[in-house]
Amino acid sequence: MTIVDAPAPAPALAFLGTGPLQAIAARRAEEAERTGRLHAEVVGALTAAGLARHFVPRRWGGTAGSFTELLGTVAAVGSACASTGWCAALYAAHGRLAAHLPAEGQRDLWGDSPDVRIAAAVVPPAGWLAPAPGGWTLSGEWGFASGVQDADWVLLASLDHSGDGAPGYRVLAVPREQVRVRETWDAVGLRATGSHSVIAEAVFVPEHRTFLREALVTGVADADAAPCHRVPYQLVAALLFAAPALGAARGALDAWTLLAGLRRLPDGRPHTDDPAVQQTLARCSAEIDAARLLLESAAHRADGPAGTAPEQRDVVGAAALNQRDATVAVDLLVGAVERLMRTAGARGLVRGGGLERAWRDIHAIAAHAALQPAPAAAAYAATVFPSAS
Repeated sequence: MTIVDAPAPAPALAFLGTGPLQAIAARRAEEAERTGRLHAEVVGALTAAGLARHFVPRRWGGTAGSFTELLGTVAAVGSACASTGWCAALYAAHGRLAAHLPAEGQRDLWGDSPDVRIAAAVVPPAGWLAPAPGGWTLSGEWGFASGVQDADWVLLASLDHSGDGAPGYRVLAVPREQVRVRETWDAVGLRATGSHSVIAEAVFVPEHRTFLREALVTGVADADAAPCHRVPYQLVAALLFAAPALGAARGALDAWTLLAGLRRLPDGRPHTDDPAVQQTLARCSAEIDAARLLLESAAHRADGPAGTAPEQRDVVGAAALNQRDATVAVDLLVGAVERLMRTAGARGLVRGGGLERAWRDIHAIAAHAALQPAPAAAAYAATVFPSAS
């Protein structure tokens, strides 16, 4: 069935606006840190700001928006609370993944509203998948499903051994109420993302709510699909995970600047008169700006020139560049936050000030598998050195 996207009814992420979400996230950040979960007010503001609908096809009332705009929004929100930025990025990203479902499956998710929050645990595949009349029976446990407690649906992946040859890598959409959440996320960073485990016990999933991972690798093939749905997953995965790190680093710089203004030198002069403080400010702010430029370049590359079809792009080369730029950007951001933390004094170590939380959060983000330097370097080298491919 051909899915044609109608013109967007409104600009992306303009349903409520980013400003209120950022303010609410800032006000609730410490509470979220203590409870290990985003406050209901934050979840509501995140949804009202249009994050869940950002990549939803327009035919369902979604925005089918751009990666560049999402990067800016996630970074702004992440400067107030990196956990909120992380969930914002992933709720949007998982809507894009779900757009690979058949039309009937998309209707199940978005037939009533595009503002549907979707969690996911699709890498690696887990559990057991058995054929059933009209679909599949799914059982097992999946880890690290960020935002699952506040999700309406969850995407899970399992290997399909029903055919001959190598098993298929199948992604399945399951209503949140049909799975159990096991609270396994008690981490030093990104504490409020609620990245818990999901348990399914013989859940029936109709065929129209599944697709094979190959669809993510190639992008939606329909010529009428929106540009964001025709982008292969490998072109944007690292970018979407790196976006909250930009926000965390900005939040760290804001917190450090506030602390610097409160301190005094031994002779009574403002601490900000110290050349070492000024050099720290200049270098760290420049590194954060450099990381922003790298991530914006990756986002522009993913959005592509107007009218450029995916088959006209060098997808392998672009994906390698984006993976390289995202990992280098995160490395710059981690380095900047480390320097801020070392020069903040004892006050920077105190919980609740924002700097130490951003320091923990950015290290948690940098630990993600999609942001590891070695695979990114290997992918980029393969496009430059023939012997590396």
